[in-house]
Amino acid sequence: QVQLVESGGRLVQAGGSLRLSCAASGRTFTSYAMGWFRQAPGKEREKEREFVAVIDWSGHGTYYADSVKGPFTISRDNDKKRVYLQMNSLKPEDPPVYYCAATTIVAGTATDSDFRSWGQGTQVTVSS
Repeated sequence: QVQLVESGGRLVQAGGSLRLSCAASGRTFTSYAMGWFRQAPGKEREKEREFVAVIDWSGHGTYYADSVKGPFTISRDNDKKRVYLQMNSLKPEDPPVYYCAATTIVAGTATDSDFRSWGQGTQVTVSS
């Protein structure tokens, strides 16, 4: 199993940009596709997580939720065992807690139940 730690969340103004990072340790990083999800406060973690983006094991295949397509970019550095989420044009109504997750479906998937390893989350607060 892979361990994941997110970082980079902070307070940002509406319309601003932020890059989140997720560091992985444990098993071979290229055995996993990596995804980002987000969640509003007060929601159970195992439910109502909103898919954001996923990147396949090689970094060449990506898929985005329609709501973030364009402003957000997912990338990975397999040598550093890191995955990133560049977020532009942030909105105050965006769910604020972002989770990094890993799936052994190496081509990628948008289904949260396919992801077996999760980070603890990082908070992104967008002020209006």
